Amino acid sequence: MDNYTQKLGIKAWAEADRPREKLLLQGRRQLTDAELLAILIGSGNKDESAVDLSRRMLGFYQNDLAKLAKLNVASLCKFKGIGEAKAISIIAALELGRRRKEIEANIINDKISSSRDAYFILRREMADLLHEEFWILLLNKTHRVIVKQPVSRGGQDGVIVDPKVIFKLAFEQNAASIIMAHNHPSGNLRPSEADIKITNRMLAAGKVLELPVIDHLIITDFFFFSFADEGLM
Repeated sequence: MDNYTQKLGIKAWAEADRPREKLLLQGRRQLTDAELLAILIGSGNKDESAVDLSRRMLGFYQNDLAKLAKLNVASLCKFKGIGEAKAISIIAALELGRRRKEIEANIINDKISSSRDAYFILRREMADLLHEEFWILLLNKTHRVIVKQPVSRGGQDGVIVDPKVIFKLAFEQNAASIIMAHNHPSGNLRPSEADIKITNRMLAAGKVLELPVIDHLIITDFFFFSFADEGLM
C-alpha cells in the first residue's frame, strides 16, 4: 500500500497539495522551488510525479537554482521525463528571472564610486556563462558609465584581448577612463598570469595615451576580485 501511495500522480493528491491549486489558494510565495518547477514541467514520468521529478533535478544540483540556470536543453533532457519542450520551458522561465534581476539592477545609479558598483553593473551580463567574456565600462569625467560593451569572447579557460580595440572604442566615445572585466566560469577568483599580463599592458598603454584604466574585475556568479582594491594597479 505504501508503494502504491508513493506512485500516485499529482491528480490524486489533496487539492491543497497540488502545485497549481496551491498557488491559486495560497499564493505563489507558499510554493517550494520544486513545486514551482513542477508547474513548468506539467507532468512527471511513470515512476514519479512532476514534484518528485523536480525534487530529484534540484537535488542533483544541490538545490541551487543558479546551477540549474546554466543548463542547456541537452543537459536537462538527461532526466527521465524531461523532453525538449519541457527543457525549453525551464530555460525560458529561468531566463525571465535573470532578466527581471537585470531590470531591477538598472535602477541602481550608474555612477561608479567603488569596485562594487562596477561589479553589480557587469555581473548581470556575465552571470551563468559557461565561457569567458571580456567587457569594458567607459566612464566620463564624473565616473558615470557612458558605454558598457563586450570586446571579446573565449572558451572555458581564457579569452584573448586586443588593447588596440579597447582604446579605439574608448576614444570614439570620448571616455575619460576605463574599467575592464572578465568572468571566470570556474568560480576561481584568483587572477591568472594572463590576467595580470593584460592588466599591466593596459595600464602602461593608458598612461601613454592619457586614458587611465582604473580597475580590472574578475567576476563570478556571486563574488568578484578587483585589481585596484588589491593594490595591483
